Amino acid sequence: MDAALDEFAAHLSQIERASEHTQLAYLSDLRQLAEFLAGRGAVLDGATRDDLRAFLASRTGANAPATLARKQAALRAFYEHRVRRGHLQDSPARRLAFPRRRTSLPNVVAVDDCFGLIDAPNARTLLGVRDRCAIELLYGAGLRISELVGLNVVDLRDDVLRVLGKGRKERIVPIIAKARTALNAWLARRDELKPRSDALFVNRHGGRLTARTIARHLSRYALIAGMRRHVHPHALRHSFATHLLDMGADLRGIQELLGHASLSTTQKYTHVSSERLVQVYEDAHPRAKR
Repeated sequence: MDAALDEFAAHLSQIERASEHTQLAYLSDLRQLAEFLAGRGAVLDGATRDDLRAFLASRTGANAPATLARKQAALRAFYEHRVRRGHLQDSPARRLAFPRRRTSLPNVVAVDDCFGLIDAPNARTLLGVRDRCAIELLYGAGLRISELVGLNVVDLRDDVLRVLGKGRKERIVPIIAKARTALNAWLARRDELKPRSDALFVNRHGGRLTARTIARHLSRYALIAGMRRHVHPHALRHSFATHLLDMGADLRGIQELLGHASLSTTQKYTHVSSERLVQVYEDAHPRAKR
């Protein structure tokens, strides 16, 4: 089992260029499967379609639908890899019935609340300057949290950021004026934390700031801003796209800014805008409430 998982892990990292999060999640799912199969007297390469169906059924009550969908994707990717490498003649996951997932709309923060979040950090403190810059980039550039924490110190002569997105694909993101101002303010004080690397955002000990730390700070700033809801960093990316669409931006342009490989991924924001349009109509039209 270990050899099979090591080979698959190398494939994910070197060929698929999957994120570290995806690699860890897939390998964890496969170890769960191996443990389940051991209880049935089977091994990974000897699993049948019924074994895989039983495994997924056993996880239905313990895992959320999104997690089950990821486990299904892990099984499919692993067994297709085993077939390509010549270890199996056919994939037992190929004929699995994958239930349709319920599509959920993106979690969007209102424009005024986004402004409140940006203004919440104390601009008179070093960490406040850092956190304001981070929030400006999450909302002003639509970055993923992994892209933000992966940034190194940048040269702003071209008013753009070069970020590594999913699959380690590089894309160029323009920096708006307010984000540039916040970034310049942070760069002017960054060395006060005695950085131990080229990381753009560092913690009080000089190490690279983590996604978990930023998420924790963002929740605190949401409370300071008077918001009655939890705000995840990815919600600012959703808000970036939705607000651009609401203001008339082209869907293809938003796709490029977000780094989506498929336009269908970006199109989910049109549903958000449509729902918002209906709400505006119901709130404003004189006939809507009669």
